[in-house]
Amino acid sequence: MRKICVITGTRAEFGLLRPLIELINKDAELQLQLIATGMHLSPEFGYTLDEITAAGFVVDKKVECLLSSDTSVGVSKTIALAVSGFADALEALQPDLVVVLGDRTEILGAVIATGMANIPIAHLHGGETTEGAYDEAIRHSITKFSHLHFTSTEAYRRRVIQLGEQPEMVFNVGAIGLDSIKKLELLDREAFEKSIDFNLKKRNVLITYHPVTLEKETPIETFENILTALDELTDTGLIFTHANSDKNGRIINKMITEYVDTHKDKAIAFKSLGQLRYLSALQFVDFVIGNSSSGMTEVPAFNIPTINIGDRQKGRINCESVINSTHALEGIKKSITFALDKQFRDKIQRQEQLYGNGTAAEKILKIIKEHPIIPLKKSFYNIDY
Repeated sequence: MRKICVITGTRAEFGLLRPLIELINKDAELQLQLIATGMHLSPEFGYTLDEITAAGFVVDKKVECLLSSDTSVGVSKTIALAVSGFADALEALQPDLVVVLGDRTEILGAVIATGMANIPIAHLHGGETTEGAYDEAIRHSITKFSHLHFTSTEAYRRRVIQLGEQPEMVFNVGAIGLDSIKKLELLDREAFEKSIDFNLKKRNVLITYHPVTLEKETPIETFENILTALDELTDTGLIFTHANSDKNGRIINKMITEYVDTHKDKAIAFKSLGQLRYLSALQFVDFVIGNSSSGMTEVPAFNIPTINIGDRQKGRINCESVINSTHALEGIKKSITFALDKQFRDKIQRQEQLYGNGTAAEKILKIIKEHPIIPLKKSFYNIDY
């Protein structure tokens, strides 16, 4: 039986991977191995390991690597700890294939250890660009460590090939986050309100803002501008999800806590909403604001606006519902006005969905099974110009 090891380090990433994890777990020809790391093991970020076990999955190994620091030194040491911890975990589990998603620092540590152990790697969501964050370099580095590639659009497939990967090993399967939207039974309004212990208003907004890691400035001014712009909306409920563990993430989370403490009548915050509550929220909010990748991929499936602030997601393919905004207060205000414009909102109800149709997990599983032997040696694919 072939052992497929899935690695997850964040709440969002587990939610994306869950449809694939479920399919591997049910397959009689495959043995699921699961490693939890990063923010999953941190009480500060909600100890979302509990979400994995509550879903009925057995976590085979836990790799502690996240330092209680969001400085550049702390992030570098987190990568080093991840390499060390995953070396031991992989030695114990001896998987036949490791599956990773995205561009997190702990995942970089994991693939370094996996590569040194001569274990093939399957990578989801390669080829994407995020010019405002060091995730860009991490993602492309993971691509070069990997052997099977599953991209979310054809343009991203071509970019992975441009990085020298053999075309027959690169597959456009769509964004796996759409799978859960298609399959989950989302909460109705009453059940959702009960689950978050908050009564929704006439208008509601979901806010997720992460640090822009390639910028020297702290995110204080930008996030203050977001709060100021949202403050001007009347009869509006504000649902905040905390920033991740990147550099300066704790600054944002402190500002969220302080804001909610003084605006309890209209604002609530969560370290982690979890996949079901997050996707359910998208049914009831008028727009999403911040700079999360979910605003570019999953949110457009609900045909509601995303206000994408700054350069963190710069370079990603945009659906029509994505409004790109500057950091400036006036720019954010104008973007909010545009997001609430009836003509714009009517138009995006008919937008083209650019990230697939919610069948990525089935495609990935099929391809994994079609490649029982994955050569470790790769020839660099040269593009003829």
